[in-house]
Formats: sequence, structure tokens, C-alpha cells
Amino acid sequence: MAKYSTGGTDGGGDGGTCELCGTATDDLHTVTVEGATLSVCSDCASLGETTGGPAADTPDESGSETERRKRAAQHTAKAFDAATGDSTHWEEEGTNYEGDRLPYLVADYGERVLRARQEAGYQREELAESMDIDENDLLAVEQGRATSASVGGSLIRALEAELDVELVEE
Repeated sequence: MAKYSTGGTDGGGDGGTCELCGTATDDLHTVTVEGATLSVCSDCASLGETTGGPAADTPDESGSETERRKRAAQHTAKAFDAATGDSTHWEEEGTNYEGDRLPYLVADYGERVLRARQEAGYQREELAESMDIDENDLLAVEQGRATSASVGGSLIRALEAELDVELVEE
């Protein structure tokens, strides 16, 4: 299970999501950041070594699109920790996905939360208040922006339990 969801990126040059910051863009570039080859926006391209122009239109040759997305999410998590100054645990302890911020989410997690909340009879404000969570975080999840809004994995797990909905791809 990867640390972050990479959203709906298709890895193509015709639009997608930056694998570092989560920004939706039509202008992705392939760069190498800390040994990981990623499709990133123009702003994040300066963080790595350019390996190509617009990102390739085909899935990674080393596996399926799902596997490519999981690897990208892992690389994003590692780059985030490196950028915040805490990358030592990756080298010392390896990957500990259970302690990470956001699990790999199913593709339609936002729609699932919205539908389950409505079926349970909650208004967004009511659910946020009853769960003692920030309403803006709930809105970000419902809109499929959990990664870019820095929503924590504990919120995702709490929503799964409260609404009896599966959001994490196991």
C-alpha cells in the first residue's frame, strides 16, 4: 500500500496529475527525482533531472498502469519526506506503509464518500461535526482531492468506519 494516492493521472502528455504536488495539468514532464522517474508539472520539473519532454503516452513498460501508479505514489511519499528533511527512515527502516499519512485510495473514493454520506442522511457539516473533523477536509475527500489537501490517513479510516464504505485499495 502506497503512502499517497496519485489521483487520476494517466501518465500521458495530454493531461494528468503531477506525481509530486498533485496539480492537475496538461503539461507533464518526465524527470528523475532522487532516483525515481516521475511525471511532474512545470513547477516541480526543476526539482529533478529532466529525462524527457512531455510525459510518455504509454504505461510504464515494467508493469501495469496500476503498478505504475503505486510506484509513483511511493516515490511521491519518499520525495515528500526528503523535501521536509526526514528521509532517513526510508534508508534505515525501509517502507512502513501502516505508519504513513495517506493510503492508496480507490479511483472513485470521492464519489463513494459523497454517496455514502447522502445515503446515511448526513449533510456535510453534520458529518464533519459528528466526527469532529474539518469540514474542508471532508469536502476535499468528496471532491477527490485528498492528496493535494494533505488529508491524513486517519480521516480516511474514520470515514470508512463511520460510513461503512471501502476507500483504500488493498
